[in-house]
Amino acid sequence: MLVTKKAPNFIADAVSPSNKIIKNFNFEENIQKKKTLLFFWPLDFTFVCPSELIAFNNKQQEFEKRNIKLIGVSIDSIYAHMAWKNTTPEKGGIGQVKFIMVSDINKEIQKLYHVEHPELNIALRATFLIDKTGIIRYQSINDLPLGRNINEIIRIIDALDHHEKNGEVCPAQWNIHKKAIKPSHKGVKKYFKYNIKDLK
Repeated sequence: MLVTKKAPNFIADAVSPSNKIIKNFNFEENIQKKKTLLFFWPLDFTFVCPSELIAFNNKQQEFEKRNIKLIGVSIDSIYAHMAWKNTTPEKGGIGQVKFIMVSDINKEIQKLYHVEHPELNIALRATFLIDKTGIIRYQSINDLPLGRNINEIIRIIDALDHHEKNGEVCPAQWNIHKKAIKPSHKGVKKYFKYNIKDLK
């Protein structure tokens, strides 16, 4: 579990949103003072994976609105990433997604982040939200058959933003249209008095 710890740095080749090859992409240098969503998927040209990457890409404007840098990682080569991008979804590809795709061909990054499948030596479906100081504030890991809910990830980003801006903490079922809690006994009592229905 890496929450509250500094995000491990890595250097690897990557493919840019404009399909340029980035040699020796330095993660730490690239995300300096930016909130970042780092996510892993098992393999290119598979089954659940393209649905996730297309869903991430479809929410790109929502990530940009929140000043979130989106970076994806799998064990495939940069050439496999390029080929996958140059294949339409109708043919099993992902099309021209607009985020950096890192090649973890040596399987070192998935080990750094402790997301390696114990038998298959590929990454599980892992997601990490990293704040501006490089600290991991959220992580989730799904087994291979279980695709992520991108809206839930955005909700978590909004919760962190709300906490940082207002000092309040976000209860269960919270979203940007609901009340948060002042972190005190008085604040908790007030929340339950007026907003307990929000927990349904």
